[in-house]
Amino acid sequence: MRLVLDTNVLIAAFISEGVCHELLEHCFLKHEEILSYRILEELDETLQKKFKFSNQESDQTLELIRSRAILVEPKPLPKEVCRDSDDDWVLATGTAGGCQAIVSGDKDLLVIGEFEGMRIVRPSEFHELENESNE
Repeated sequence: MRLVLDTNVLIAAFISEGVCHELLEHCFLKHEEILSYRILEELDETLQKKFKFSNQESDQTLELIRSRAILVEPKPLPKEVCRDSDDDWVLATGTAGGCQAIVSGDKDLLVIGEFEGMRIVRPSEFHELENESNE
């Protein structure tokens, strides 16, 4: 399955040993992770400013993700979809990457539920979606 892990999922994966950490490892092994430079920029900024990662720590984190993900160049959506227009870039990334799913903890994305054939699910719901797609 091709999917986008939203910035908040990636951050949670690198700052704690919980659902998102396990999900990231699982997705890197079993699925194709699609990302864009916008998502990576947001991740870098948040890790350094909010979580006080050093430049080196953030660079290493981004390099690990880049080494396992497919980077796409999304185009702006023709019209705003999300309540928070910044989240439209996550949708555009999924569209550009031909994704089946977006995994996010962001309420502004989750409320949409589905966009252009991509399911938008919480990290805790991903395995259920994965099982549905394998049936």
